[in-house]
Amino acid sequence: MLLLFDIDGTLTWGGPAKSAFQFGLESVFGTAGPIDDHDFSGKTDPQLARELMTRAGRGDKEISDGLEALWEAYLGELERRIAVEPVTVLKGVAELIRALDDQGDVNLGLVTGNLERGARLKLGSVGLSDFFSVGGYGSDHEVRNELPVVALRRAGEHWGRQFLGPEAVVIGDTPRDVACGKAVGARTVAVATGRFTRDQLARTEPDLLLSDFSDTTETIAGLTSLVP
Repeated sequence: MLLLFDIDGTLTWGGPAKSAFQFGLESVFGTAGPIDDHDFSGKTDPQLARELMTRAGRGDKEISDGLEALWEAYLGELERRIAVEPVTVLKGVAELIRALDDQGDVNLGLVTGNLERGARLKLGSVGLSDFFSVGGYGSDHEVRNELPVVALRRAGEHWGRQFLGPEAVVIGDTPRDVACGKAVGARTVAVATGRFTRDQLARTEPDLLLSDFSDTTETIAGLTSLVP
């Protein structure tokens, strides 16, 4: 079984990513756009950059041409800041990940809108990065629904076997996480640890709906029941 976790709002909370992203945007484009009221939930970093700069009046070519410099500025600032302001691990997450890692028939990966280096910096700041061997990241594709395909391919290369969509479980805290899992026929788990309530997540019809990961035994039982 392949479990593909989102990061922000699912495994962790907080940290300096948004302020580092703002720094990068201002450094490269001269503005961060309307970042304070912008919806970040479940989106990829490239999507967010394009949305914010479009709202700030920048054209598509200018945005595309500036992305490489943006990532350099953002990731450098994130690395500097996260050393003193690590993300917070959500309740039960560390215990769950360690327990899953101990099970020989469970493979752990990521599906996240973060750039790969950003994902590693966030999880590395709290000692969780090494548990996740593969992933699909915002640095792979701007469209969130394309990321599970990348993660499945990398999982197959890493573990030496093919993983099909129905053998995977995509786990996240937003409707976009559920949607991207369904896009590849994966099982989906929605957890109400982010900005969306149980009722809001229930309307996306995930295969499993959790309040949080506080009960490790119950969570593992629910996850392992999804894939025969």
